[in-house]
Amino acid sequence: MTTVSVLGSTGSIGTQTLEVVRSEPDRFRISALAAWSSVEALIAQVREFRPDIAAIGRPELAGQLKAGIPSDIEVLAGDGSFQELATRGEVVVNGVVGFAGLGVTLAALGSGRRLALANKESLIAAGPLVQPLRSTPGAELIPVDSEHSALHQCLRADGQNPKMRNLHQLVLTASGGPFRGFSSDDLERVTLEDALAHPTWSMGPKITVDSSTLMNKGLEVIEAHELFGVPYENIEVVVHPESIVHSMAVFTDGTTIAQLSEPDMKLPIAYALSYPERSAKPFGSIDWAQPKSLHFEPPDKDTFRCLGLAYTAGQFGGTAPAWMNGANEAAVDAFLKGSIPWSMIPTSIESALDEYDGNEADSIDSVIRADQRGRECVATYLAEESR
Repeated sequence: MTTVSVLGSTGSIGTQTLEVVRSEPDRFRISALAAWSSVEALIAQVREFRPDIAAIGRPELAGQLKAGIPSDIEVLAGDGSFQELATRGEVVVNGVVGFAGLGVTLAALGSGRRLALANKESLIAAGPLVQPLRSTPGAELIPVDSEHSALHQCLRADGQNPKMRNLHQLVLTASGGPFRGFSSDDLERVTLEDALAHPTWSMGPKITVDSSTLMNKGLEVIEAHELFGVPYENIEVVVHPESIVHSMAVFTDGTTIAQLSEPDMKLPIAYALSYPERSAKPFGSIDWAQPKSLHFEPPDKDTFRCLGLAYTAGQFGGTAPAWMNGANEAAVDAFLKGSIPWSMIPTSIESALDEYDGNEADSIDSVIRADQRGRECVATYLAEESR
């Protein structure tokens, strides 16, 4: 039986991970659960799954957590508790949202765990720090993003995992988000409710907004570069509104291998938990007896500028992805709070990248500073624009 630690257990990835575990109770056991502030939901999860240890990010909620669960379950609290739980269990699911997931990624790989990575920001912002840890004995990084899980499976299908000497190109598919086909004028009038109405996937608010700007796809381009070592010029994005083809690998002889399934995040989660085997449960199974149409088109990079900004930051290298990621998180947060319109998200990020200082990502501190500087640049820009 595989023991699993779930960090960010009350979020979208965390709750779907627990659904996968429920589906195969003889195969997986939850050894640790952690949430930042949703203490009531965490208490319910702990009572159901009876892990060895549970953690809450906000220390002031530790007493409530402890009082609500069996006394034999260990309780931790605070920032460091997530990193501690990342060293427990055979598989660590990093479902923490945003840059806060970096510590979990580093701790899990550094302790030789299999990391089921749903927190793309930690790899994107700190790729140069994460890469050496992937060689830690026992460490294994299996992506949980549907696109990167698809690529992992496509590359594995050719018999050489994860790097392909015969690989020509990676193709990431994008649904296009809720604003596919919108003009710049249309986008000036969109609301928060519009941005959160994703046509295909059920995700948290931050990731859903990122999907609406195509920043989510831009971050995935950087993540694909870090995961598979493929140059940016060999990573392409295509819009595929049906979200049936989750990504493709194109080889030097012209062969394209694709991974197809109905949109269901439980499939890549189950793949990461079960690897190198596969789940016995058919998440996302397609009924091929029913008619299907698949459409593909290039993304509108002129209207959805965040995709190009992500390519630019990735090609800059160093701490540029961390700088851009911090700027994006700050801009999206301002939009979610109703402080800025949707159209100011890419403008804010572009302004922040114009201030990038060119530093290398040679330490955690340098990455943290870059992330903070990206946020500060957005705050300064927005303050000036509001005058």
